[in-house]
Amino acid sequence: MFEGLSLTHMLFFLVIILLLFGAKRLPEIGGALGKSIGEFKKSMRDMQNEVNAPPPPPSAPRADQTTQPPPATSQPSVREMPKNG
Repeated sequence: MFEGLSLTHMLFFLVIILLLFGAKRLPEIGGALGKSIGEFKKSMRDMQNEVNAPPPPPSAPRADQTTQPPPATSQPSVREMPKNG
């Protein structure tokens, strides 16, 4: 990841960061950055597990799921009712 950066480059970046944020804020920033990276890695691991997981077996139809049409009724539907007025 840091193949092109020498020790001098990294020290220069650390000095710039120290000047921008100050010595008191650096531990806070480091802790927040560490937590963010940890959460990102956990999310990536969860996504990989979800993608690589075998598909669930097909479930049998439930008893309340019928493929029969509803029974015919003698009452007219809303479309068939005459309009008053």
